[in-house]
Amino acid sequence: MNSQLFFSLLILVTVALNTGAQTFLKLGAGQNPLNIFLLGGICLYGLSTIFYILVLGKFNLSLAYPIVIGLTIVATMIVGATILKEKITISQWLGVGLLLSGISAIAFGKKIS
Repeated sequence: MNSQLFFSLLILVTVALNTGAQTFLKLGAGQNPLNIFLLGGICLYGLSTIFYILVLGKFNLSLAYPIVIGLTIVATMIVGATILKEKITISQWLGVGLLLSGISAIAFGKKIS
């Protein structure tokens, strides 16, 4: 497998685990402190950390962090809108577009330089 593809998949897995953790924590919020959603969210964060460490082993922090966090924000908003049925305003969607353009600039700017 191409190493660039492999590490792109690592980033996507990290983002998916972060998004899953956020979603589980939201579902468990306001309930008994030891509910399955909170425990699941904590476990997903642990797995996400392991994958993020693998990402950091191959990418600069200045590249990895904004990509992982930015994509996590976008993915979490999409999950909030689709699964949790949260209302997302037009200005929030505009923010998602700006985030994606910023992530693109960071990712592609690194390849150019």
